[in-house]
Amino acid sequence: MSMVRYNMINRALCLIILFFFMAASPAKAMLLIPMDDTQSDHLKAYGAVYKLLLAHQKVYWLLNYRGGSFACEIPKSLELVIRSAGVSSQYVNSDSWAQILVTINENNMEKVTLEKPPKIAVYTPPNKLPWDDAVTLALSYAEIPYDKIYDKEVITGKLIQYDWLHLHHEDFTGQYSKFYNGFSRATWYQQNKLDMEKASKELGFSKVSDCKKAVALAIRNYVENGGFLFAMCSATNTLEIALAALGTDIVDKVYDGDGVDPDYKLKLNFDNCMAFENFTIQTNPLESYFDNIDVNMVNTPLRIDAKDFTLFDFSAKLDPVPSMLVQNHRSTIKGYHGLLTSFNRKVIKKSVIILGEIPGTSMVNYIHGLVGKGEFAYLGGHDPEDVSHAVGDKPTMLELHRNSPGYRLILNNVLFPAAEKKEKKT
Repeated sequence: MSMVRYNMINRALCLIILFFFMAASPAKAMLLIPMDDTQSDHLKAYGAVYKLLLAHQKVYWLLNYRGGSFACEIPKSLELVIRSAGVSSQYVNSDSWAQILVTINENNMEKVTLEKPPKIAVYTPPNKLPWDDAVTLALSYAEIPYDKIYDKEVITGKLIQYDWLHLHHEDFTGQYSKFYNGFSRATWYQQNKLDMEKASKELGFSKVSDCKKAVALAIRNYVENGGFLFAMCSATNTLEIALAALGTDIVDKVYDGDGVDPDYKLKLNFDNCMAFENFTIQTNPLESYFDNIDVNMVNTPLRIDAKDFTLFDFSAKLDPVPSMLVQNHRSTIKGYHGLLTSFNRKVIKKSVIILGEIPGTSMVNYIHGLVGKGEFAYLGGHDPEDVSHAVGDKPTMLELHRNSPGYRLILNNVLFPAAEKKEKKT
């Protein structure tokens, strides 16, 4: 049988199945939220979907269909929620919806059901830092609710209350982002150091680095027990360093009052890490980078420019999880820096899935992995719409970047846990 004839028969069978299904249970008109170039505000669209889930409305995520569009059967009263947010949407009748399902069935596409809005926590210090967090900007702009938590909440076991945890510009090694050489005399740096030392002692730790190790371990346990972790910027590599160094001291005395363990290299345990292994650590406090996990080293003379990275095209039917995380109307994301910008492919564990890379290089910008019952995703860089965000810069105005492909990667992760449990059962 020729391939053409096979496809014609397959298409006919799909239409027959859909016809009988519709005859037994007449399909109603569906509201389609397109996520291709016809969408007026991609970022607000995620917030609209979240609001529908809060209203106990089932939403379908149409993977690889028109940029990862959404569809749902909702009353007219809820349609106003979408349109008032400036989100493009359209009603499709039952025949058009049936045709969409045929298209999805015949191509590298899939219909995933989103049922429950994830409860979100953002790990952020109580004092305001002189830089912004791209994820809190995205959540606020999309009007997706979240709680702020920090070391006390993590240490006392509050993570169990949340489905999704975000880490951003954070240093889990206790070295204050290795800003000593450039900012140790700045008022904000000194105040931050005093605040963190005080908070760590209140939690029973003699050093900030010990407190951060306990936090890092609690976060890993959270993931192992079924939580979803999304991290960006320096939170990605410093979390991994802290986990590898649970049994040793890699922090110089200018940060914690005592020196680096001379045998720390022998005591590093990469089995504790979730994403990386066999990496080297920079312990010199005058060097403004942490390790060789980060390729770009933006605060050093070795700085490499941020390059555009390409998203992988996964099988939506066979690999729905990575497919959800890369849904976009663009396959290439413009480059942007962070305290960590790109991951070194040579130290990524083999169990980790690469979601986005800079072709022809050793640089990887986006990864995903499994740990126990849970999952994590790491995205390099600080702010997808600010090529080189510096201390003291003003926050990005997302009103000017409503269709940002880079920010869509963040919001894909926000919605992902809504389908996570169902996907694990299939």
